[in-house]
Amino acid sequence: MSQHIVVIGGVALGPKAACRFKRLEPESRVTMIDQTAMISYGGCGIPYYVSGDVSDASELCTTSFHMLRDPKFFKEVKGVDVRVLTKATLIDREKKCVEVENVETGEKDCIGYDKLVIATGASPRRLGLPGEDLKGVNYVANPGDATRIRESISKGEVSNAVIIGAGFIGLEMAEAFADMWGVETSVVEITGQIMPRLVSPTLATMGRKHMEENGVSFYFGETVKAIEGEDGVVKRVVTDKRVLDADAVIISAGVVPNSDLAKEAGLAVHERGGVYVDEYLRTNDPDIYAGGDCCIVRNLVTDADAFLPLGSMANRQGRIIGTNLAGGSAEFDGVVGSFVVKLFETSMAGTGLSLESAKAAGFDAMSVLLIQLDRAHFYPTKELMTLEMVVDKPTRRVLGVQGFGSSGDAMVGRINAVAAILKSSPTIDDVSNMELAYSPPFAAAMDILNTLANLADNALRGINRGVGPAGFKELWENRGEDACFFLDCREKGDAGPFMERNPEFWHNVPQGEIYDRLDEIPKDRPIVLICNTGARSYEAQIMLDDKGYKDVTNIHGGMAAIKKYGIDL
Repeated sequence: MSQHIVVIGGVALGPKAACRFKRLEPESRVTMIDQTAMISYGGCGIPYYVSGDVSDASELCTTSFHMLRDPKFFKEVKGVDVRVLTKATLIDREKKCVEVENVETGEKDCIGYDKLVIATGASPRRLGLPGEDLKGVNYVANPGDATRIRESISKGEVSNAVIIGAGFIGLEMAEAFADMWGVETSVVEITGQIMPRLVSPTLATMGRKHMEENGVSFYFGETVKAIEGEDGVVKRVVTDKRVLDADAVIISAGVVPNSDLAKEAGLAVHERGGVYVDEYLRTNDPDIYAGGDCCIVRNLVTDADAFLPLGSMANRQGRIIGTNLAGGSAEFDGVVGSFVVKLFETSMAGTGLSLESAKAAGFDAMSVLLIQLDRAHFYPTKELMTLEMVVDKPTRRVLGVQGFGSSGDAMVGRINAVAAILKSSPTIDDVSNMELAYSPPFAAAMDILNTLANLADNALRGINRGVGPAGFKELWENRGEDACFFLDCREKGDAGPFMERNPEFWHNVPQGEIYDRLDEIPKDRPIVLICNTGARSYEAQIMLDDKGYKDVTNIHGGMAAIKKYGIDL
């Protein structure tokens, strides 16, 4: 029996659901409406268009530039009637129709439906700052924003840019301004780190330091009070601590779900916004589906409601909705929350929970940090990769893995391997014995993921007792007070320069010589062990434990982590 499906929203989920349904029921009708003039574009690509990595705005389109320029393409090729510049103003569930209004002419209409799809997405969070409406102040939400920003830069109108917010879009836009265009760029973040709640302060510090080396300045723990301008054009950003010159301002303070339309229709909506759906992506009205950034989903790690606006989720959900509109029973069980962001020549990625979010969710969690080569040690293009694993101590369950490194594809490969199993509540033992493809150009025989799980196991057993670079920094800064004995377990050629700079505090006994030189290592002082990555110092810890030393700390990640963290020795 032929149906009429109405889809509200034409960016990600909407077109996917419409196309999937039309392939399954070619004779049925689909009407898709969107209040803008453009549909089916990839918003996640906007920073890369601004940076020049994407050369033409047409490449932001998800399927075809024809759809971006002329939505009639959708009707002629896909069989979907697309109405752009058409805003949905009301969902009348009793009459089963959507009231709409043309945003240019004001003409109103009512579109009847058999089933309805809400794909209204999310909008940038508005801060309500004085001066937000000045020319040169932008939210990054659509290709129009991207084109406007890029044109102003290319005309030479921007020499100082201020980014408000150090999340995904904020960091990507900071790179775009600083890297491609050489603009003096500052990032203001109200919390104390980049990527708050997504990665640990340690990984965040490594990423921040790398961006600073590439010309981006950061101001943490600051609140923007106002944006000021002259003659209607932005000139400066005022925080509670300073004034920053600005010819361009990007406000990237997160997004909020566009769920007001659903709420007004009497559909179940979270108190902070976001439409509730079941595993089939149906709302509490069985004839209305919803998905994408306007929805609340289940976090498969915490089993709690979550708002996780992820680009890939909308496309996967769109296919499920399209299938179910045609009588299927496809299910969407939830998300674990996986991400990756490019930071100049490095990348930061993760899946599941960070230590902060794990503790906030009620887990008795700990984390371990590892630095290891991403491929065989003898392969010429090897790079050091930093991974951090978050574990629930009582159950040994892996709650998340985050990382930072230079080889982006290698990083994403490890994160995706964990993401694929995270919803099944894997333990440390599962990851320790995880089978991963091996060849010297791609991985070590004992992959970094296996080693990371082994480190977590050893930490829980108490045989690898250590701290990361943040912990080392605290110990080093208090070196004159707590009587720690800093012992470099590397060969003298590596340790020598640090001994020369810090003759009173830095000591050297190579790990292979420890049993023969125990008389040089005091038993009445805390011992802090350092090597290149934390591996040899772990062996040294085992050896000192064997000889009755009671207070021995291993520096996880070793000198590699200390350098990435930016500690000056």
